[in-house]
Amino acid sequence: MAYFITRDCIGCTLCARICPTEAIRGEKKQRHCIDAALCIECGACGRICPRQAVRDPFGRMVKREKKKDWKKPVFNLDACMACGMCVDACPAGCLELGAPSGKDKNAYPVLADSEACLGCGFCVDECPVDAVVLAPPGT
Repeated sequence: MAYFITRDCIGCTLCARICPTEAIRGEKKQRHCIDAALCIECGACGRICPRQAVRDPFGRMVKREKKKDWKKPVFNLDACMACGMCVDACPAGCLELGAPSGKDKNAYPVLADSEACLGCGFCVDECPVDAVVLAPPGT
């Protein structure tokens, strides 16, 4: 299932601009729609919507959040095994493997582009050792 946009949509285009898969279409000042085949259920469209016109696949309204308050991934490098699965899972491409440092030859994940992060949690879901959590900015 996919997220969907209700009749409360005012066509502001914020959702379409933030969608990492370009699943949202619509003309400015007209109701937009989400292509279920392209939607990856990241929820960014709902968190950015000023009218709270987006529902999740279960029909629940997605609550708007200021983008500056969206949770970001935090990495526990003691638990991380530097596999890169979190990097591969990121639909926004905002994670990278950093450069190895000192005697440790592993390249651990870093949030390379905080502004691009959608706070979707896909990195958390894919980590096989639970070394990634989403936390409010500045924590």
